[in-house]
Amino acid sequence: MVDCGEGTQHQLKLHRVKSSKIDHIFISHLHGDHYLGLMGLISTFHLNSRTSPLHIFGPKGLDEIITLHLKYSHTQLKFPLHFTETSTEGKNLLLEQGNIRVFSFPLKHRIPCTGFSFEETYRQQKLIKEKIVGTGMSVAEIQSLLQGKDVVEADGKLKYVASEFTHQPVPPRRYAFCSDTVFDPTLIPYIQGVDLLYHESTFMAADKERAKLTLHSTTEEAATIAKTAKVKELLLGHYSIRYVDLYPLLWEAKAIFDATHLSEEGKTYVIK
Repeated sequence: MVDCGEGTQHQLKLHRVKSSKIDHIFISHLHGDHYLGLMGLISTFHLNSRTSPLHIFGPKGLDEIITLHLKYSHTQLKFPLHFTETSTEGKNLLLEQGNIRVFSFPLKHRIPCTGFSFEETYRQQKLIKEKIVGTGMSVAEIQSLLQGKDVVEADGKLKYVASEFTHQPVPPRRYAFCSDTVFDPTLIPYIQGVDLLYHESTFMAADKERAKLTLHSTTEEAATIAKTAKVKELLLGHYSIRYVDLYPLLWEAKAIFDATHLSEEGKTYVIK
């Protein structure tokens, strides 16, 4: 989960997402709309007798906030909670699990804030099934081929070549999340060429001065970042409540970067 604002549990139930599947939570910064739902979610895990560890990654001070809540409610959690403090200096590896690596990188906002990038180290390849039949391959050997690895015998002799038993490998995917940030070209190296970029677009161009004052971005600025970084697709989000109709924000961004979409509650976006 990335950020956990007030009402998160309601949204999880509304869209039928099982909270029990959440093992890692990444908090970008300590403005309420990005973390005020966290303690409620932790409390629910506790009340539901969760036993599996929960890993939280967030800015300095979040661990203190959690500790104070637990201290004054006299709550001793039934599950291990591990906290990792994020840094606003450079790109930092936070998690490596399976074929996924998660990094943080700095954003410019009113308080310490980080973006996150989720990067596959490899994409599982697809087997050429007719070539597998009758070979007597073990499950472990098949798993190696799916990862693009050749199978080698104990004496070092090559047994199966991955490229002969799998289709052409699919490039690994990358997704970057920029929660709250002023227009900042210095973040481009961290998001260069990602498959999907979520970039806040709180204001339209007409409210550019308001965006500067509050250290937020406009639709045009988000699109400019996406175009300059040569990302494949852009998701707009974090809209000001002053805009009832969101499509003018979309049209404004698409004029600069056509592969732009509105992020909408409950919608699933496939990273191609």
